[in-house]
Amino acid sequence: MADEISFLPLGAIIQSFKVGGLNIVQGFPTQELYVSHNGPFFGETIGRVANRISGAKIASVNGGNSYPLAANNGPNTLHGGLEGWGKRIWDGPKPLGVRGIPGLEGELRGGETVEFTLRSKDGDEGFPGEVLARVIYTTGKISEGGREAVVLGLEYEAELVGGAEETVINMTNHTYFNLTGGASIEGTIVKLCSPSHLPLDEWNVPTGGPTVYAKVAANEEFTLGAEEPDIDDCFVVDPSASPSAVPIDTRGEPLVALVQARHPETNVHLEVYSTEPSFQYYTGRWIDVPAVDGLPARGARSGFCVEPSRFVNACNVDEWKSQMLLKKGEKYGCRTVYKAWKE
Repeated sequence: MADEISFLPLGAIIQSFKVGGLNIVQGFPTQELYVSHNGPFFGETIGRVANRISGAKIASVNGGNSYPLAANNGPNTLHGGLEGWGKRIWDGPKPLGVRGIPGLEGELRGGETVEFTLRSKDGDEGFPGEVLARVIYTTGKISEGGREAVVLGLEYEAELVGGAEETVINMTNHTYFNLTGGASIEGTIVKLCSPSHLPLDEWNVPTGGPTVYAKVAANEEFTLGAEEPDIDDCFVVDPSASPSAVPIDTRGEPLVALVQARHPETNVHLEVYSTEPSFQYYTGRWIDVPAVDGLPARGARSGFCVEPSRFVNACNVDEWKSQMLLKKGEKYGCRTVYKAWKE
């Protein structure tokens, strides 16, 4: 793999992503420290269902059956439960040779690709059905406009292989980015692709369909301050599209630039693309990691997340449910790309 990017079998974690010598993702130097200190989910592959499930219950699958889950975020289930996929040891990395990244503009140099796999048993954290999940990482570089960008492609796939006729899936990665080289993301200039988000209740579960987001303007740059804007919201890429039209496998959909970010002092730029219909943008308010193994403490706003995914709690909303509902014989899939460079 490219020297700039490294992974771990625990959670198929993205451990480092270096641009011009600066590691722009939060993490730890050893897998053991992730086990003991990774409350914020740094770099983890999130599953079986990312984000929140209302009432810690899947209301109706497999002929109307309901499935109780662990309530680990107030009354709700967060990021797969008490021990989601980000806390499991995956098989890998298995080399897959050299591949391209479909839909990415420019000629990719390198293309080294590895795969991580995980078998999640029927009843795992309360979820129905046995699932075989795959994460495929492709690394390389692209030259454009006189600059060289480091690129990481993330591809997710999951298949229901037994134990039930239906289950629910929503995978993402929980990497925290920090382009400043310092303790805070303050001063980072950000642009979001969409003006629409899902309005939330007090536990960050959607209360309805897309509405206009008021804190910041879409497609206009804004600057992250010491405390504001404080964002932890699910943005909808195309609010005019029918939520029920989202396929269970979005890998054939075009890549869309969800978030663009840069820092004027380090001159590091980041772009996040995905085939997914929505993304959680989170400015890291609740990060609380003590100093450990020579690393400084990481506190509030020491990183921001871009988590492409299906609509939050789609499995319990009839109009959105098909986004997450995986049936036997189908494959769930999606793709995300991180591209970063230093001016």
